[in-house]
Amino acid sequence: MGLEADVGNVTSAPGGPVVVAAAAHESISAAPMPAHLDPWERRLLDNPNLLGDIAFAMGGPFHVMYPARVAHNIREFRAAFERAGVQGTIYYGKKANKAACVARSCAEHGAGVDVASVGELTAALAQGVRGDQLMVTGPAKSDELLWLAARHGALIAVDDLGELDRLAGLAAPTIPARVLLRVLPAASASRFGMTGDEIDDALPVFRARASIRLEGFSFHLSGYDATARAELADELIARCLHARTLGHPAGTVSIGGGFGVDYVPPDAAAAFTEHVDRRWFHSGKSFDSYYPYHFPVPGAAMLAQILDHAGLAQRLRDNAIRLAIEPGRALLAHAGSTVFRVQGSKTRYADGRPYRLLTVDGTSLSLSEQWFDSEYLPDPLLWPARPGTPTPTSVGAATCLDSDMLSWRRVPLPRPAAVGDLLIYPNTAGYQMDSNESPFHELPIPPKVVLHDAPGDRFRWTHDGS
Repeated sequence: MGLEADVGNVTSAPGGPVVVAAAAHESISAAPMPAHLDPWERRLLDNPNLLGDIAFAMGGPFHVMYPARVAHNIREFRAAFERAGVQGTIYYGKKANKAACVARSCAEHGAGVDVASVGELTAALAQGVRGDQLMVTGPAKSDELLWLAARHGALIAVDDLGELDRLAGLAAPTIPARVLLRVLPAASASRFGMTGDEIDDALPVFRARASIRLEGFSFHLSGYDATARAELADELIARCLHARTLGHPAGTVSIGGGFGVDYVPPDAAAAFTEHVDRRWFHSGKSFDSYYPYHFPVPGAAMLAQILDHAGLAQRLRDNAIRLAIEPGRALLAHAGSTVFRVQGSKTRYADGRPYRLLTVDGTSLSLSEQWFDSEYLPDPLLWPARPGTPTPTSVGAATCLDSDMLSWRRVPLPRPAAVGDLLIYPNTAGYQMDSNESPFHELPIPPKVVLHDAPGDRFRWTHDGS
């Protein structure tokens, strides 16, 4: 029995629709989830040598970054602000990716950086981000972080009254620390933010301490609800106007991040969701939930939706209030991929039907969705492209843990993978690459390779500076 025996009922064409036959739920091969690919990614995949040369030089798994796409995403967000006539500031949520080239791209294209540690702050400064372009967030920040942030003129989102008091003692009265008060949304059980009563108690502190200055309010919401963000932003405008009556220069509202990214086409996402079955997964694995890999109004389009809701843009303009956003994943959309080399392959059977079980030269610590008890759904790409027969394939890691799997589901690869082939997981720059990195087994942490455009439609590449 050939390995191709079970995938004839699931097909997809590059850039085309996904077709799932009525019997798809009986297959051992998962419905395809082909990722949206940027032109730079297609150029990379079509180059007959470049990926192989980089893999040879790295000697192990690696991440590919394309900072020109970060610059494109910054421009898209800025254009949404300009179309709405709203003064807006973009702070890249640095926790989403440690790559130095991303912070450098922010510095070069007028975006700030949202940091939550001394390490993140100093790394951003090292890439040319000015102190007054930093937003400092996080709970109960250390004295060292507060001191540095105040010295560099960063905007500091304060999470509680005790932190505000510590900051007032650390900052210099001659150069007051710039403060946003983080609001706890109504009915939220989050451990972050301040209640209405706590904010009322905080306002007099600013009048009593010349070393701190209230510049506005911030919030963070889970999920991707544009309406909820617009409505809470409107509430914070009212807070700014009240603070101004008390003499505070409150002119900024930050709505945090949570701007969706569209990874896969809608028909692919719908087919997967409708037919997903444990029979698609190695060892019958199942997951309770998946990240929304199809998002119909992603990134800057979601920002436009927020600004359009119930006259929010007009309210911001009428009251001269700046809107700050802190996107992480959305600024990294389509800006990087993760590459593994196949170093082992065996045939296994499910319901009497064969599939390929690969071992690659890295771990799922470099594809972090598995560590949130879920699966990274955009299908990996097999390189180089060769003729072959579609083959259901699961992907395991190079560790002693039976649970260390990069793809539990049986991905319908276009041909049987061979030892030495490369597997490219697309669009991994946002949170996937390194939020859980670890030198487990003393395996090397995958380095980041930065691609730059060169004359003649070529790429040049170098190591990232992180």
